[in-house]
Amino acid sequence: MKKTKVTVSAVLALLIIFSLAACSRQSDAPEASESAFESQTAEYTAETTVEETTEPTEPNSEYIKAIEANMSLEEKVGQMFFVNCPDENAVESITKYRFGGFVLFSKDFDGKTAGEIQAEIQSYQSNSKIPMLFGVDEEGGEVVRVSSNPKLRETPFLSPKEYYKDGGMKAVINAENEKADLLLSLGINVNLAPVCDVTKDEASFMYSRSFSDNTDKVSEYVTKTVEAYNAKGLGSVLKHFPGYGENTDTHTGSSVDNRSYAELANNDFLPFEAGIKAGAQAVMVSHSIVNSIDPDFPASLSDKVHQVIRKDLNFKGVIMSDDLVMDAVSEYIGTENAAVAAVKGGNDILCCSDFEAQYPAVLAAVQNGEIPEEQIDQSVMRILKWKQSLGILGF
Repeated sequence: MKKTKVTVSAVLALLIIFSLAACSRQSDAPEASESAFESQTAEYTAETTVEETTEPTEPNSEYIKAIEANMSLEEKVGQMFFVNCPDENAVESITKYRFGGFVLFSKDFDGKTAGEIQAEIQSYQSNSKIPMLFGVDEEGGEVVRVSSNPKLRETPFLSPKEYYKDGGMKAVINAENEKADLLLSLGINVNLAPVCDVTKDEASFMYSRSFSDNTDKVSEYVTKTVEAYNAKGLGSVLKHFPGYGENTDTHTGSSVDNRSYAELANNDFLPFEAGIKAGAQAVMVSHSIVNSIDPDFPASLSDKVHQVIRKDLNFKGVIMSDDLVMDAVSEYIGTENAAVAAVKGGNDILCCSDFEAQYPAVLAAVQNGEIPEEQIDQSVMRILKWKQSLGILGF
């Protein structure tokens, strides 16, 4: 990894640049031919020295603060949206909403060559003022958005459980390393993995996606996968907090978890804690209603659940919701209301399929004071720190 040493003069120069830019900023800044972000990054990196180290790069707080301070409210809200890549007018959507990132699905890869995908992602990045996250669910087994395309890999990745059965943890991590190389080569910088759920019942919908019914084995798998991704520079997302266990699928309806808090803390939380200790910078929250924590709201909308992540697990990174159009949420509160509730509940990033309804709802809630702008600022700081740690901010 590279560790960046920043001179005092560089920091001062950057802050001056941002101050001047802020004074002259126009309301239609996103339409500018050359983004402020690009020019400011060039100025900042010109005064830096780089040395090799084995330690991960720590985000430079002054650099991140300067970027955030120069963003409009519309741009800040846009950074919180990790949306399904539109089938049409994707570049126009980027320009309009300034998304934090796109989540790609099988439809975005079907029949395409690696070169075609690389060109598409690069075209999106080149039209984004702040470089975007590009995420995908490439778990292996049932969920293989990328490797299901034979033009990208001869055969789809097996599930981690299958690799372990055939070759132990070494085979699992070999596959995760190959997976990381493939995704990064296409321009994808986040894998929405590893799955941290511990599922014991073979009839449960999460059983085939869960690594093991043994908590210690799942924790080992999560630790080694996060470490492998970190070494490659690929973002990881620990999912689906607080752990599905044997609960039902929230894609198709409500799911209620009646386990005690002690059972969750002593079993299901442990793989998440292991991933956090290994350096994962994002946690995805499920839509299950967890009675022992908050019987009134799905976990993804619950401030109480998010406080468990922040306080009990001491997590400082990005918390994101699962897709807010899933039935467990949309039937509970409606599509537009779900996005506002998810922000109020404590999510930094909203995974959503209906940004045209959800983005304006969140923006309006901030403008009318329902959501404090200070909270948006805190979320954007976490998102930018994650992006910088992945090396996609150009510094």
